[in-house]
Amino acid sequence: MEFIAFDLETTGTVAGVDQIVEIGAVRFINGEAEGVYSTLVDPRRSMPAGATAVNGITDDMLVGKPYIEDLLESFAEFCGDRPLVAHNAPFDSQFLKADILRHEIPGPTGIILDTLPIARKVFPGLANYKLGTLVQHLDIPAGQFHRAEEDASYCGRLFLEIIKKIFNPGEAVIIENLVALTGRPETRLPVVVKTEKQLGLF
Repeated sequence: MEFIAFDLETTGTVAGVDQIVEIGAVRFINGEAEGVYSTLVDPRRSMPAGATAVNGITDDMLVGKPYIEDLLESFAEFCGDRPLVAHNAPFDSQFLKADILRHEIPGPTGIILDTLPIARKVFPGLANYKLGTLVQHLDIPAGQFHRAEEDASYCGRLFLEIIKKIFNPGEAVIIENLVALTGRPETRLPVVVKTEKQLGLF
C-alpha cells in the first residue's frame, strides 16, 4: 500500500485566520518511508508566543521561506492521489482547504484518513489518544514532537500498526473499512481547476 502521512504546524488553531508555518509529509510504500516533503512556510505574520512554545518555530526561522501559494503545487505533486493520513486530520485539512480555496491552487486529491478516531477503536483503554501516547504505547522509536516532518513520520508508523491490527498479513487493505472506522463520511480536499490564465494559455 502507498500513502502519504502528513502534518502541519501553524500560528494558531483557526483556519482562515491563523496560517501554516510548516508542512511535513512522508510517502510510505509497502511499509517503508520512501520520500519526504518538508518545508517551513512564511505566514506573513509574526509567530505568536503560544505557538512558538508548542512547536519551537520562531520568526527568525521563517525569514525568506516560501509562501504557501508557492508550495501547494509541489506538495500536491508529492502526494498525488494517494491516501492522506493525519492524526486529528480535520485540523490539518481545514488549513489546507482554506489555502487551496483562497489561492485557487489545486491540492492533493487523495482520500483523507484520520488515525485519531481509528486508534480509539483499534487500541481501546488508553489514558488518551495523543500522538505521543500512541507512539509510546506501540514502542515506535521517537524523539522530537510538534515538528511537522517528525510528527508525520510517527503518524505513518502508527497507521502501519493500525493496518497490522486490522488486516491479516498479505490481505488487501480496504480503504472503505478504514473510512468506516473514523465514523465520518469520506472526505477529500476541495478540487480546484486551474484557470486558462494560471495554465499560461493567455
